[in-house]
Amino acid sequence: MAKFQLFKDRAGEYRWRLRADNYEIIADSAEGYKNKSDCKHGIELVKSLAPDAEVEDQT
Repeated sequence: MAKFQLFKDRAGEYRWRLRADNYEIIADSAEGYKNKSDCKHGIELVKSLAPDAEVEDQT
């Protein structure tokens, strides 16, 4: 089962990454957060918005 990992980067900021069952990183926060609560909020946004996200084919 995929899981979100919350961690601190070298700059001391909070980040998240989403790992697949095979431990590959399939998404990440792409930015650091000063507050842990803001990072957790980012995770919750992805969780709530992604199930309904449409696929836009730009090929």
